[in-house]
Amino acid sequence: MSENKLQVTGKLIVLNDTQSFPSGFSKREFVVETGDKYPQQIKLEAVKDKCADLDSVPLGSILAVDFNLRGNEYQGKYYVNLVAWKFDVTERGDGNIAPEPKQTPAGGPVSDAGAFKDDDEIPF
Repeated sequence: MSENKLQVTGKLIVLNDTQSFPSGFSKREFVVETGDKYPQQIKLEAVKDKCADLDSVPLGSILAVDFNLRGNEYQGKYYVNLVAWKFDVTERGDGNIAPEPKQTPAGGPVSDAGAFKDDDEIPF
């Protein structure tokens, strides 16, 4: 079965603090609002070392977020999580210009596609 890799672009409207759990797992929830005709407020989460990637992103910034769709069952209830693995700031909310994406020596964008592995745990 293939991994569901998706992207959403929107304004960062909520950025929660990082939550740490006794198991050593950490996550940080955030919400982006799409600019569609009928705007949607989409809650996503960053896990583990990706939590710190949001530290320098001010509210109001426009983000392009690549994420994986994850779902599981726990004690008869079903859960769906949108787990972000890459953030591109296209416009900063503090009025500063967003930095250009990192480039590889060949000139293409740097890929974070290997940032998450299928063996990463998401406890509930």
